[in-house]
Amino acid sequence: MEMNVKLDFPDEETCWQAVLARDARYNGVIYFAVRSTGVYCRPTCPSRRPRRDRVAFFASPEAAEAAGFRPCKRCHPRDAVEPRVALVQEAVRLIEAAEESVRLDDLAKRLNVSPYYFHRTFKAVTGLTPRQYAASQRAQRFKVIVREGLDVSGALYEAGYSSSSRLYEDASGRLGMTPASYRFGGKNMSIHYTIVDSPLGRLLVAGTERGICQVSFGEDDARLVGELHKEFSAAQIRRDEAALAAWVSAIVNYLQGQRPSLDLPLDVQATAFKMRVWEELRHIPYGQTRTYSQVAQAIGHPKAVRAVANACATNPAALVTPCHRVLRKDGSLGGYRWGLERKQKLLQMEKSHPAADDN
Repeated sequence: MEMNVKLDFPDEETCWQAVLARDARYNGVIYFAVRSTGVYCRPTCPSRRPRRDRVAFFASPEAAEAAGFRPCKRCHPRDAVEPRVALVQEAVRLIEAAEESVRLDDLAKRLNVSPYYFHRTFKAVTGLTPRQYAASQRAQRFKVIVREGLDVSGALYEAGYSSSSRLYEDASGRLGMTPASYRFGGKNMSIHYTIVDSPLGRLLVAGTERGICQVSFGEDDARLVGELHKEFSAAQIRRDEAALAAWVSAIVNYLQGQRPSLDLPLDVQATAFKMRVWEELRHIPYGQTRTYSQVAQAIGHPKAVRAVANACATNPAALVTPCHRVLRKDGSLGGYRWGLERKQKLLQMEKSHPAADDN
C-alpha cells in the first residue's frame, strides 16, 4: 500500500493543546513562538506556558525565524529530535497517512524495530497504544469530513472505517453522539433534562438515550437551562423528569452520602486527552483525592499539569466525573467550575461518609 508520510500542519487549537500538554508527539511538527519574548520553542519546552493570545505557531524553525523570532536557549528547537520521539513521529505520519488501518507488525517492520519495542516506545511517548492512537485519529478524521458536507456513508469509508459497525463502535467513546448528529453539531439529537433541589443548590441533569451529557449546579434555573441550550445549540431539548428519574435519584443519593460511586453512562464529547483525564478521575476512590500532578503522571503525561487542570475545568458532568477530587500540589482546592464552596462541601461530605453502601 502506498503511503504518503507528509503530515499536515495541525489546526491552531490542536497546536495549543499540544503546547499545554507538552506533547512530545508534536516535537518537530510544530513550534510555538511567544510575541512578548520574541522566542520560539518546541511543544515540550519546560518554560512556563504563555498566554494564548501571545502565541503564534510555525511548521519549522526557519518559518519562526523568518517571522523575527529567535530559538529558545532552554529547549533548543533547532537540535535534532530525540531518537524515540523521532521513531514515534514517523509512526504517527504513517498512521495518519494510511487510507485504512495498519497492523502493528507492519508498522514495526517499516520502522525496522521489533513489534514489542515499537508498542512500548509508542505508548511511553504518547500515552496511547498505536491502536488507540489510530482509532482516535480515524474518529477525528471522520468529524472533519462530515463537517465539510460529505454524507455519513461516504465519510466513514473516506475516514478509513471498514464498516459502519466499526464507526458506531468508535462513536460511543469518541464522538460522544451518533455520527449523523455530529455532522450538524447535534442536530436531531434529542436531549432531556430536569432540574431538582439538592444539598448543593439547584441541580440540572441532562442526557440522551445513550447517557448523561451534562450535570451542573446553580442558583437560577433559567441560567442553567440557558447554558444547556448554548452547549447544544442545534439539539432538540425538552424537560422530562420521568426519563431521567433513575439517574437523578442516583445523583441525589450520592449527595446525601448514601451512594459512594456514580457508575452512570455518559454521552460526552472531547479530545482524546480530555477523555483520558476524565477516565482517570473516575478511578479516584470515594473519599480520596489526587493532585493535578498525580493525575498527569497517571495518564503518562507528567508535565501536562495545566492541561489536566483545564480538562477538570471543562468537565461537563459534575459528580459523575468527580473532578472535585483533584487538588493542587500544596493541598489547596484549586478551581471548580461550580464554585469552590461546593467543592469543599463535596470533599467534606465524602470524608464524613467513608463506609456508605453502594445502592
